[in-house]
Parts: sequence; structure tokens; C-alpha cells
Amino acid sequence: MSALIKGQNGPLTSPEIIVDVEFAALADVSALLVTDQAVVRNDADFVFYNQPSGPGVDLRPGPGRLGRLHISTGRIPAEIAAVRTVLTLDDAGLTFGGFPAPTARLLDQNGTELYSFAIDGLSSESVVVAVEVYRRNREWKVRAIGQGYAGGFAELVRDHGVSVDDEPAPPQPMPSQPAPSQPMSPPDAPTPAAPPAPEISLSKARPVNLTKGQRVVLRKDGGVPLTDITMGLGWDPARGGRIDLDASVLMYSGGECVEIVCFYHLRSQDGSIVHSGDNLTGRGDGDDETISLALQRIPPHIDRLGFTVTSFMGQSFKSVRNAYCRLVDSTTGAELARYTLNEKVPYTAMLMAVIDRQNGEWKLRAVGEGFRARTPKKAAKQARQFL
Repeated sequence: MSALIKGQNGPLTSPEIIVDVEFAALADVSALLVTDQAVVRNDADFVFYNQPSGPGVDLRPGPGRLGRLHISTGRIPAEIAAVRTVLTLDDAGLTFGGFPAPTARLLDQNGTELYSFAIDGLSSESVVVAVEVYRRNREWKVRAIGQGYAGGFAELVRDHGVSVDDEPAPPQPMPSQPAPSQPMSPPDAPTPAAPPAPEISLSKARPVNLTKGQRVVLRKDGGVPLTDITMGLGWDPARGGRIDLDASVLMYSGGECVEIVCFYHLRSQDGSIVHSGDNLTGRGDGDDETISLALQRIPPHIDRLGFTVTSFMGQSFKSVRNAYCRLVDSTTGAELARYTLNEKVPYTAMLMAVIDRQNGEWKLRAVGEGFRARTPKKAAKQARQFL
């Protein structure tokens, strides 16, 4: 094993190379397949969580939370001169200067370490090109790059000729057009409002299968308000890979998300909401992650709670088997309501339900809307369109 310094290179004799990055913060590993002009040919040459496979390069789960790049040099097209490994901080408001230096390691197909590179000297950057595996006279080599970008992801893609919409803007509604065979309504014709969804009360004797838009009053039998509830998330392990779903609660005050309870922030500041801890695979019976809520202890300025599910490794919900989110009376353990994730939607996040405080009473609305986000913080931004 050789330790590289910035700018140094070394030979690669193995046709199968694994690039593994160790880092103390949440970050995304991706790859750029570039020509000898240091640009990509098209969007297919950008490998990331929503497009985990490219020509000769695959992004797969690693032993930790960061993915690994698997590079098969024999399958890389002749016009590709190098494969660059990119590390992007998950939170665009953070910089590498606030964390210990990341380390990139190159392994052969047996897991034997060939090279390591400590990417030091970073400060205000939020994106860094760590190493590149490149072609020189029909042989493959590795070069330690360590080039950071203070301008973030946008600056990086401009340098490499690729444009990717990582978190697309909410879709704008299309203007409705009358069918050609039907006369247009007069301008002053009123449009009847859709009737509000009827509210139902929960009962341990009659569990509810939630449907999109359904509204539920959080009361026990006899009209007694629920005080302690638990949201449970469950899913089955993936076949031939790892799927890591994460449950989170978004705490809102006056329309702004002020706190998130999730796998990296297990307890709200006031202690009223507690996360059970991270499950990385979905293995085990029953709920894989739970979030307990003491409704009577939630501070009065918190007026809304959003329950989200995100796919950390970037697989869409099409890849998830038997996923559900359920509501349980924490006192009795009785299941009150269940939302089954049975829509085969091409999204990596979903706002499952919202609980609103109305006139001192908590009411639940099943949402079931999907969007693209991998982490709770990104989900909080996207979920606002459905609140």
C-alpha cells in the first residue's frame, strides 16, 4: 500500500478497481467519466445516486454510509480518458474545513488496499475531486487530485460540461383545457369546490388503512385525546443490494421547518420526540425504525409535524419491498392506522403524513406524495409544496 500526496500518481495493474472514501460527515460519492478534454460526453457519463451505473463504472453501497465506486477498466469506452471520483457535502451550507480531512482509498477486487490519499488543505470548499483513474499509453494509473470547489456543485459541473438537476423544482400545474367537444363554461360560472375529506376518529377495534388525503382526529375510543403515539416504518431487505430507508419527523412553526428528528438527530431539543435509531438494511421483523411522540409535551409554537421517508442510498421506491408506515397507540401498543407504500413511484422520498395542531387538538392527514431527496434535510425543502 502506498500513501499518495497531491499530484502524485501510481500504476494500476488490477482491471477491477474500487474507490472507497472515508469521511466524518454526510456526503455523496459520484463519478465523472471525462474525455482527454476533461469534459463528459453526455449525462450518461455522470454516475451518482439517481444514476448509479455508467459505462464501466458502478456506484454501490459501501461498508459505511458512503457509496463505493467500482471501476472495470476493460469496459470503459476508448474515448474516455479518466474516471474522476467526486465527494460532495450533503449540506450545501457546510464546508470541508469544518471536518477532518477525507481519505480516498483504492482497493483491488479482493479488497486489498493499493493506495490511499488524505485530502487535506481544504477550507471553504463543499465539493472536491478526490482522485482520478486515468489511461496513459494503454495502461491505467491513479492520480491524487484533491481539487476543491468553493462554488459548490454548480462550479464543478460547469468545469466538466455536465448539467444535472439534483433536486428538481416542484412541478408547476399545467393549465387545464376544456375538451374540444364540450362548450366552454361562461366566465362567471362558479367552479364547485371539492368537498373536504371526512374526518374519522381512530379506534383500536377498527384500525384504519390510510389513503391519500384522508383526515383523522387523534382520539381514542370514547373521544379521549391520544397523548403518546409512535410512528413505525418497516421494509424488507433488497435482493442483491442494500436499501436504507430513513424515517424522520419535520417540526414546523409558522410554516418553517425549525427542527428535524432523524437518524443523526435522535431526540428533539425538548425531548418530546425520540427516534429509535438507524436501521441500514430493513432486516428484522416488525418496525425497522420508530419515532415516539409525546403529543402533550410538544411545545406550543410547534403547529405541524411532517412524517417523511427517504432512501439514503438513492434507490427509488420501485426497488423497495413491503414498505409501510403505521401509527400506534404507545400506551396500549394497539395499531391505529397504516399507510402502505404500494405505489411504484420513481422517487427517493415521500411525505407520508402530516399532523396539524388545530384549536388545541391534533389532526392527521395522509399525504403520500413522492419527490426526489435522499436526506431528511433535503426532504424538508421539497415537502413544503405539499403542506
